[in-house]
Amino acid sequence: MTSEFYNRGLEKAKQKDYPGAIEDFNQAIQLDPYLSAAYLERGLAYYKSDAILQAVSDYTEAIKLDWENAKAYYCRALARLTLKNLPGCLEDVEKAIQFNLHDAAAYNLRGIVQRKQGNIQNAIANFKKAAALYLAQKDKENARLCLEKIEQLQPKAEAKANPVNSKAAPIISTKNYFTQLLEKAEKGDTKEAITDLNWILKADFQDAQAYCCRGVVYCKMGNYRDAIADFNQALQLNFEDAIVYRNRGKARSQIGDYQGALADINQALKMQPQDNLVYVARGNIYQAMGNYLAAIQDYSQAIQINPEHPLAYYNRGIAHTCLEEMSNAVGDYQQAASIYCEQEDWENYQQVLNSLQKIQSSIPETNKATHNLLRQRLLRMVGGHWEIAQRLIKQKQDFYPGMSEEWYLQTVIDDLERDRR
Repeated sequence: MTSEFYNRGLEKAKQKDYPGAIEDFNQAIQLDPYLSAAYLERGLAYYKSDAILQAVSDYTEAIKLDWENAKAYYCRALARLTLKNLPGCLEDVEKAIQFNLHDAAAYNLRGIVQRKQGNIQNAIANFKKAAALYLAQKDKENARLCLEKIEQLQPKAEAKANPVNSKAAPIISTKNYFTQLLEKAEKGDTKEAITDLNWILKADFQDAQAYCCRGVVYCKMGNYRDAIADFNQALQLNFEDAIVYRNRGKARSQIGDYQGALADINQALKMQPQDNLVYVARGNIYQAMGNYLAAIQDYSQAIQINPEHPLAYYNRGIAHTCLEEMSNAVGDYQQAASIYCEQEDWENYQQVLNSLQKIQSSIPETNKATHNLLRQRLLRMVGGHWEIAQRLIKQKQDFYPGMSEEWYLQTVIDDLERDRR
């Protein structure tokens, strides 16, 4: 019976028969005083009937019964805005966003309140976030309305007078959205990511983080000159971040500007000396230049910082191959394959196995036979647990770098036999 009155109330509200809807919701609440949805819907009917105080009362009751109901907080925020209770409205919309981080309407409402309170920069940031979310939802009309609000609030004259050298902090609080765009590009949706970023830059042409993000996507698309232009723009807007220099260095390397690439990577290293990705990037540049020893040194440094980064092992394996150090290359490929396997990254795992198969075919059969015998012997000594053997070998590699794989295997075997005696 309760659901019958409730559903009938929903239907009447849809037909804009708000008094009739309120009467049905009254019956539903009388039968079930703990039905929070009935209070919420009755509040909406009161709100649309201009009975704002009754609406607030019903929304409050709905929140008491369901304190994580984001919609109830948003509706009460709208009602409080109508009553010109800006602090109460802002408090409610904060709760609505807390319980639903992807509610574009809530960010839009927060922007409206902050604009009324004179917090223009925060208002722009919220309208931008709302526009981004509307865009992700394919709601272009609401996204356009948010962009118009941003254009109205931005100081156009000042922006045109000095668009590049402005010292103002970037107006942005959409880091999570940029992360989503990069993930989208990583999955192959680069054109869609570029479209979204173009929307954001239309809203705020001084958004340095958006330029940086678009530069990264351009790199993934192979548009290295466009990427460099975007990274330059990000730097001119005072977005001094290692990720800009690292990615601009990678793009410069791709067009053959190795000296410019090294300058960028070295700058990134000054800013983040413990970032293994920067060492990998510089190793790649050295490898492209044919300086394989320097490349190996950088890959080794990256591995020392993060021993679980498979790309550093794989690229170091390529450098060893170029120097015809096949046994070292095999060891690096095997380590890379092992990590990709643990990460369940089967595409890269197969790529490493293919490289390993090619290189193993070039090793003389006698060396391969010796290598396999030593591996089998060591495997038996550690009870079949190859991960234990790998740790022991890694310890030797740390203490005695540059030796052959057979030497490491034999040394570990000798140590185990001596310990047993």
